[in-house]
Amino acid sequence: MNKFVRQAQELQAKLAKAQQELSNLTLEASSGGGAVTVTIDGQQNIQSVKISPEVVNPDDVELLEDLVLTAVREAIAKSQEAANQSLGGLTGGLKIPGLG
Repeated sequence: MNKFVRQAQELQAKLAKAQQELSNLTLEASSGGGAVTVTIDGQQNIQSVKISPEVVNPDDVELLEDLVLTAVREAIAKSQEAANQSLGGLTGGLKIPGLG
């Protein structure tokens, strides 16, 4: 039983370290050839959204909305992939919901 508790504590420490590393990770995604850029951290918190002035057209708001949405989705996908890589191997084959 002590071995199991020790392994659980080690896993908890590794997970905490991995989550800290993810919070320090910065990823960028863009759309429209760089017209919209979204910066996100490894915990899927959007840090910034940058929009090039050339794509700001009051007569075509839908295009800008689509560019922002595409960049946000790509940023989230990159963040999820980084989290899966960082946390996925820590469970040692255990099937723990939410940890890969």
